[in-house]
Amino acid sequence: MQPPLAAFRATGYEAAGITVRIGRRSAGLDALLAARGVRQAGFVTAWNPRSRRMPPGWNRRQQDRLRQAARSRVLAEGFGRAGAWAEHHLLLAGDPRRLAVLARRFRQWAIVVVAAGRPARLVRVLAAPPHSGPPNSGPRAG
Repeated sequence: MQPPLAAFRATGYEAAGITVRIGRRSAGLDALLAARGVRQAGFVTAWNPRSRRMPPGWNRRQQDRLRQAARSRVLAEGFGRAGAWAEHHLLLAGDPRRLAVLARRFRQWAIVVVAAGRPARLVRVLAAPPHSGPPNSGPRAG
């Protein structure tokens, strides 16, 4: 399976009432980062690893594990939304390389990195396996 990159780009990433889109800068997010005293952060989820739909209870348990692993990095909780689809995300403070390690642990294809004064960007953290088939249909940002 390959990562659904178009789904990531079609998704709005929300935290603390602020929606961020890949490739766009957000003054609201800049203000949130400044208020929390951080320069960069990332949207990370534990839902639907490798874009495979998992049962809601399983996703909630994994998200709880992510929250525990992230400890004091959690700036806000939120969602990734595209159409009728949504999944929980955490906005985590920190260096994108450290956030990528955390995302890999939860088998996520990518994270959305935000930095003060810069557009949000997609950072892949897992490589697609060789000879992988087409992605699942429908957007899944996790």
